[in-house]
Amino acid sequence: MLIEDWSSLFRRLEASESPMSAVALWLAEQPRVSAAAILVPDPPTWKPFAAAPQQFLPWPVALAAEAAESNRIEKLGEWLAVPLPGSASRVVVLRARDTTINEALAAQLQAVVDHAEWLTRQLSESQQSQTLLTIISQWRRTDDLPALLEHMAEAATKLFDCDRATIFLWDRTNKTLVGRPALGLPNRELRIPDNVGVVGRVLASGEALRVNIDDNHAAIYTGVDKTSGYRTESLLCVPLATFVGERLGAFELINKRGGRFTSNDQTGLAELARHAAVALAETQEWTRMLAQNQQLVEATSQVDFVGDCASIESLRRTIRAVADTELAVLLLGENGTGKEVVAQCLHNASRRRLAPFLAVNCAALTETLLESELFGHEKGAFTDAHATRVGKFEAASGGTILLDEIGDMSLAGQAKLLRVLEEKVIVRVGGTANIETDVRVVAATNRNLPALVRDKRFREDLYYRLNVVSIEMPALRDRGDDIVLLADHFLTHFCRKQGRRTPELTAAARKRLLAHRWPGNVRELRNLMERLAYLSDGNRIDADDLAFVLSPGASDDWFHGSEPLQDATKEFQIKYINRTIERLRGNVTEAAKALGLHRSNLYRKMKQLGMSTDDDAGDGEP
Repeated sequence: MLIEDWSSLFRRLEASESPMSAVALWLAEQPRVSAAAILVPDPPTWKPFAAAPQQFLPWPVALAAEAAESNRIEKLGEWLAVPLPGSASRVVVLRARDTTINEALAAQLQAVVDHAEWLTRQLSESQQSQTLLTIISQWRRTDDLPALLEHMAEAATKLFDCDRATIFLWDRTNKTLVGRPALGLPNRELRIPDNVGVVGRVLASGEALRVNIDDNHAAIYTGVDKTSGYRTESLLCVPLATFVGERLGAFELINKRGGRFTSNDQTGLAELARHAAVALAETQEWTRMLAQNQQLVEATSQVDFVGDCASIESLRRTIRAVADTELAVLLLGENGTGKEVVAQCLHNASRRRLAPFLAVNCAALTETLLESELFGHEKGAFTDAHATRVGKFEAASGGTILLDEIGDMSLAGQAKLLRVLEEKVIVRVGGTANIETDVRVVAATNRNLPALVRDKRFREDLYYRLNVVSIEMPALRDRGDDIVLLADHFLTHFCRKQGRRTPELTAAARKRLLAHRWPGNVRELRNLMERLAYLSDGNRIDADDLAFVLSPGASDDWFHGSEPLQDATKEFQIKYINRTIERLRGNVTEAAKALGLHRSNLYRKMKQLGMSTDDDAGDGEP
């Protein structure tokens, strides 16, 4: 029995959520093998770490111990015990008939088990990272210090599989360490001198310590055990410190279940302690960081918000009025008009500005992936869900989430979103637990939502829930001289990044910019200026350099020059009316106002031109 197809075996291990169990199962599936297990020492005996079948008993633990001690393959009846080379703590046992076991196979088994252990560590680290994100998100919702310390201790005991956890805060004035929660003590609080035991040593040195009582009994401060009646067997302690190294105290774990604390535990607890220090610290450094963040937010709120036309001034007034409220905002407008920039401005001008701002494109994800992206998923919820994942609503807790292209969300996703907005709870895909969330929602779309509501493709109750405040984004072609202001802004920005002098737009170039229809709006203008900054040379940009006018969507793309004047005039009128109605999202009444006509006169004109006047296309009202 030798391993020949290594790649197939390793792919099998990598696809498993329990690689060590997969090794045992693979061994049990081999010809003439009916059972297999990987045994590890559990003094005074041995126990199966992974086995197939799992319920098989009894395993030949005495034979495993003999093989480990002699460091050679041992046989007893149908049982074989194979010690893995270089390891005194793992023995493979097989129930097999007429199977040849030799040193070569033992070496192969060592390689397989080593790979399975590596995969197990990778999975554990991934799961630990996801758990850590969840823990940090929960901490951010807690303002009560005692409750925060309880949450930290509870999270640590689960994360590192130990009996107890205590956070020690340093009372410098009284040279005391105050530990909470301290089980079995009055008020669940422990006070000890700041220079005793492992905690005192960690505080003084700033270095983590792992101690087992069998190795170094004297290092553990036994005064607490005498008071509480609890017996400390193993201990892991890491420092609590701010980003600038100011020591706040220490984070301590007691009694690892089923063994000793490992170096991986130490690394994980150190990472957890770093986040705990951020949650606990109220220092000048933290205040300074918040002040710097505030300055960045204020700077960001002004970036790329260029223009002084009436519609932009009105937009600024609306943002100032609603930014620091909890009202839901619906951003309407064509693609490329800057809806995400406005959403970011709303966030930056609100009291939520120090919390995350996250954007999700609802049109770019399938229904299942969108739900997972928004609400997270539990391990095993679907194929490839190897670990629990926090969704955007949890990650953005306390902040703002932008749901872009909301009109493309499925009806099932809409129903779940409505529940989140009304009840402020989420349920992960594959989960059942309600998770509270505190997120402001800003939605954006270029679709005609009222028409979608009429067609039963968008929930009416969700539409009204999102449309508390609506902001109509003006198309770039309707912003007049803002086109030139934005062109100068973007061109200067990209030239500065490239380290070149900003070329001047000639009068002819500016006229050509104003004449273009800009179907891609601000995004199209920005991309054009970026191309010019990198590809043009010289100190001037003339109309001939703006080759974009030859692209589809240019202002004169309807002109052919071969029709009679009457036909050309009719074609122009049809296109102009259609574009106006489209720009105003199907609202014929508003389109008539923009065209300087009464609504009935517009319908009459459309009939004369042979255009559809179906009232179902209507006025944009559900």
